Amino acid sequence: MPDLPADPLSAPALARRIAKVLVCCVLGYGVLWACSAGGMLALTAWARHEASGGRHTPAGINHFLKVDAKVYRGSAPTAAGYRELAADGIRTVVDLRAEDLSAAELALPARAGLRSVRLPIRDGQTPTGKQVDAFLRVVKASDGPVYVHCGAGVGRTGVMIAAYLVRTGQASADQAAVRTVAVGPPSIEQVYYVLHTGRHANRQPPALVSGISRLLDAPRRIKASL
Repeated sequence: MPDLPADPLSAPALARRIAKVLVCCVLGYGVLWACSAGGMLALTAWARHEASGGRHTPAGINHFLKVDAKVYRGSAPTAAGYRELAADGIRTVVDLRAEDLSAAELALPARAGLRSVRLPIRDGQTPTGKQVDAFLRVVKASDGPVYVHCGAGVGRTGVMIAAYLVRTGQASADQAAVRTVAVGPPSIEQVYYVLHTGRHANRQPPALVSGISRLLDAPRRIKASL
């Protein structure tokens, strides 16, 4: 007698199997995310024994830090923050945010008497070689100190400053990485970028590194966009 085909799964059994797979995926992602986030936080705590994490200014700028005689870094200023920068002698502001900004927000630097340059980089990602070259030209052409920021003044600001330090011969890639992580935890692809920064060029992270980084960084980016 020929074998009879196995009965297909009933709808409830199939639903339970799918639910089990989804739960396993969520739990696995949670474990990976926790390990990644915890590792970055631990790395930041260690790096702060080696380099400064910046300070909070009276006008509310976070992670404010003098990089060298020409460049300062920190978080996105408010109107009062831009006035504070102008009073401290800053002449040019470089905004790395790729977020949609209102006309009122974009006008804040000019209202404080500052020149503004935008070099948009997506949150958690890295600058192109052309953007790094453009930043170096802005610093060279400015008639006074330059202030560079993204949103929180951590990831995108950190990788641009790291590229600047290595390109100008002020730090090695390893030293720049420590200074970057000391301010706050960047994304995995940003750490890779900094560690592979050279005196004359910057290597973009491979697709696999970028994909893993963006997957693990998704909760933070979603929270930041809310």
